[in-house]
Amino acid sequence: MSAHILLHIDGHLVRVKTGSSVAAALRVAGGMGVARTSVTGQPRAPFCGMGVCQECRVWVDGRRRLACQTVCAEGMRVETTE
Repeated sequence: MSAHILLHIDGHLVRVKTGSSVAAALRVAGGMGVARTSVTGQPRAPFCGMGVCQECRVWVDGRRRLACQTVCAEGMRVETTE
């Protein structure tokens, strides 16, 4: 088992440690770990880290997921925009 995996975030290839959450991968990818943009245009990042606040909603392989509750997988495709 490799110590790292590769996934795509908004079209960019990102390398993270095996077992990382998508929320952690967003942070590794750069910026402040923004998961989405609010209806008023403000960047939203994971807040609670346990799936309650819903601030980390992203698209993972075409399905809506919580970034803090989703473990990264090799080749996964994450989209932070609608």
